Amino acid sequence: MSKKILKKRSIAKRRQVRSRAKISGTKEQPRLAVFRSLRHISAQLIDDNTKKTIVSASDKDIADADKKGKKPVEVAGMVGKLVGDKAVKTDIKKAVFDRRSYKYHGRVKALADGAREAGLDF
Repeated sequence: MSKKILKKRSIAKRRQVRSRAKISGTKEQPRLAVFRSLRHISAQLIDDNTKKTIVSASDKDIADADKKGKKPVEVAGMVGKLVGDKAVKTDIKKAVFDRRSYKYHGRVKALADGAREAGLDF
């Protein structure tokens, strides 16, 4: 790998560590962690005290027919709604949003807005 790519990754890792130092999830108010790749997006509600994932959702959980013809931002909103619905079913109403090293715009923002629409508060 080139030095430029390694430097980018190390800077992103430092941003993630800084962000994560301020955020912690509990059973009553878990951490909503977002993972974004070039092709997929996923979210998990995590209880950091027990180090367990309570609820998770991904764009792989959405049927291909529902995703067909949609832009990635719209699919991310659908993932947010899915994780929000699952959270409300398990009696979780509040969460702490963990965007990792990603900027809060585009797909990450759409996922957060979808989760809020489903009834999750953060």
